[in-house]
Amino acid sequence: MTINMEDLLSSILGSLDRLEYIRSEDIPDIDLYMDQVTTFMESHLKNSVRNPLSDKILTKTMINNYAKNDLLPPPVRKKYSKDHVLLLIFIYYYKGILSINDIQELLRPIKEKFFDKGTAFNLSSVYEEVLGLELDQTAVMKTDLEEKFQIAQKSFADAPEDSQEFLRIFSFICMLSFDVYIKTLLIEKMIDGFVTKKNEKEHKKTKPQEKQSKKEETGHSGMED
Repeated sequence: MTINMEDLLSSILGSLDRLEYIRSEDIPDIDLYMDQVTTFMESHLKNSVRNPLSDKILTKTMINNYAKNDLLPPPVRKKYSKDHVLLLIFIYYYKGILSINDIQELLRPIKEKFFDKGTAFNLSSVYEEVLGLELDQTAVMKTDLEEKFQIAQKSFADAPEDSQEFLRIFSFICMLSFDVYIKTLLIEKMIDGFVTKKNEKEHKKTKPQEKQSKKEETGHSGMED
C-alpha cells in the first residue's frame, strides 16, 4: 500500500492544531473527589492519547502511586484541590519521557514554593506562564517538522524503488527520535544539576551539626581547660 507522503505531513501538522490543552481557568475552583478528578482529565485530554477508546489518561491506581512516590501531596479529607490537578497535568506530560525519580526531583521545588499557597503568584501562575510558552512554540514546531520531512524525502535516492517510501518514513522517524533523545538527555542533565545543588545545600547544613556532635562526644567545647 502506497502512502501519500504529503497527506502524511498534512495529517501530522493538523494533529498539532487539534491538541487539547487544559487552561488554569478550566479547572474547577472547588475540591474534587478522585472520581471527579479522573473524569475531568479524561474529558479534557482523551484526544491526546494514541487509542482514545482504550487508553486511560488517569486512573485511581495512578493517583495513589503518584502520592506514594511523593509526586503528589496527599488529598485533604479525600478531596483534591485545583493545585493537585495542575500537578497531575504536569505529571501526565512528563511521564512519557522522564523517570518517576526525575519527575519527583523536578516537581519538588514547585510543590514546596507554590503548592497550596494563597499568594498572588501561585501554582496557577506558574502553569499559565509555561502553557503560554508552549503554545507560542507550535508554529516553530511546525516549521521544524516540515524541514525534517523535506530532508527525509530527499534521502535514500539510491535505494531500490520499492523500498524508498518505507526508508524515507524511517529516516523521518529517526530524525524525530534523535531530536527527542537529545532533548531528553538535556532535561536529565538539568535535573541532575538540581539534585547536585540540593545535596550541596544539605551537606552545608549538616556539617556544623556533625562538628557539634563530635565535640559533645569528646566532651570538649573547643577551648583548652
